Amino acid sequence: MLTYKINVLEALKDAGYTTTRLRKEKLLNESAIQYLREGKPIGPVPLNQICRLLDMQPGNIIKYVEDKNT
Repeated sequence: MLTYKINVLEALKDAGYTTTRLRKEKLLNESAIQYLREGKPIGPVPLNQICRLLDMQPGNIIKYVEDKNT
């Protein structure tokens, strides 16, 4: 399963992108922000936007961890 290597919302905030700004400027939609809060995986479109905003590669943000329940 995919997990986050970093606290994405904290990294965005450090880069000057508060959740208010993300919503207001339509950089990320509300469901993507909520998924990030809950640690749930997001789709490729919001991940692409986060990579652009943070100037990072996806591998800097997410990693694969073996799910022991499957």
